[in-house]
Amino acid sequence: MSVEVPAGLTDLLKGYTLEVLKQRPADLLEFAVQYFTCLRERRSSTRGSSSRSPVTRGDAFDQDSAPTDSSEEEEEEEDDFPDDFTFKAPPPSKCNRRVSVCAEAYNPDEDEDEGSESRVIHRKSEAQRQRLQEACKDILLFKTLEQDQFAEVLDSMFEVLVKPHECIINQGDDGDNFYVIERGVFDILIQKDGVGLCVGCYDNKGSFGELALMYNTPRAATIRAAQEGALWALDRATFHRLIVKNNAKKRRMYERFIESVPLLKALQLSERMKIVDVLGMKSFRDGELIIRQGDSADCFYIVESGEVRIMIKSRTNAGQRSNQEVEVARCTRGQYFGELALVTNKPRAASVYAAGDTKCLVIDVQAFERLLGSCKQILKRNISQYEQQLVAVFGSSIDLKH
Repeated sequence: MSVEVPAGLTDLLKGYTLEVLKQRPADLLEFAVQYFTCLRERRSSTRGSSSRSPVTRGDAFDQDSAPTDSSEEEEEEEDDFPDDFTFKAPPPSKCNRRVSVCAEAYNPDEDEDEGSESRVIHRKSEAQRQRLQEACKDILLFKTLEQDQFAEVLDSMFEVLVKPHECIINQGDDGDNFYVIERGVFDILIQKDGVGLCVGCYDNKGSFGELALMYNTPRAATIRAAQEGALWALDRATFHRLIVKNNAKKRRMYERFIESVPLLKALQLSERMKIVDVLGMKSFRDGELIIRQGDSADCFYIVESGEVRIMIKSRTNAGQRSNQEVEVARCTRGQYFGELALVTNKPRAASVYAAGDTKCLVIDVQAFERLLGSCKQILKRNISQYEQQLVAVFGSSIDLKH
């Protein structure tokens, strides 16, 4: 049976497909409704219709408008397709987020750089930009971005003010935005066996929402504001273009190295790749302090190149710690440090200094808890090895767990 393709259908679908590939909408169905409504109004305006307002290049469309029946318009030939039609989707916001839409696949290796017309800029006052920069300065996902990429991220982020008990993201929804916390306390809630559990919170710093965007999976938890707060959000398309694409380059750079780290061999390949995605990189000069004994723990380190010295303050004859530091160990490429305080929830038990120019890969405490949970038993077993090293140095046992 032969089927005749209606005149104009190919060009019509081609135009829609190009806009989808260009703008990467969160909700394909809603985008289609908006696109074809806008196209219909544009075509009517070119024919001199007085019943609709023209939609010119770059104009936003009226989302409340709906197509009306017209047999005459259905019989339009290909020649009536507006040549100068340009569609512009509405800017992202927390209100127009998508729900229950299957996440589209995204391959950063096949994505080509898009022109400046696809970039979203949300204007900010000087005070807003300063607050945003302060909130983003310690976000590891941004650490490996080039300066111009980071500047574009800041341009693309928009402010979200939240009220107490407001849910920012809901478990099971598809990802729409990545969020950086400027201020406020946000509870992490998980539904398990029909019961809601609070498994942690973000206290006036940090970020969330990246996993659903990176791996096209539903939200793994609900994030709810415990008090009034402020967030900065980055839309899905920009996150893909800048962060995910940059992470793909980082994966190629670090995946072999991560596979060589003995601790991480206990993880599955997919788990190791998730660790690569949250890695940051820091460089240290010879003698530079990396960790100070007694400080609270915020990061876990893996030596990429160079060497570090582990130093502990010695004890006086009265059993008190002195200000004199004694070297107890060294870490080289592929070895890690800083995990002890994260496992025991205690202050840093030693100071760490760079021995020569050194580069370390860094995982923050939230990512450590989320991605290295299965390695904790291995890390805890290592505590006894550290204590044996201290016996060799100081001649007596020091309980690092207390």
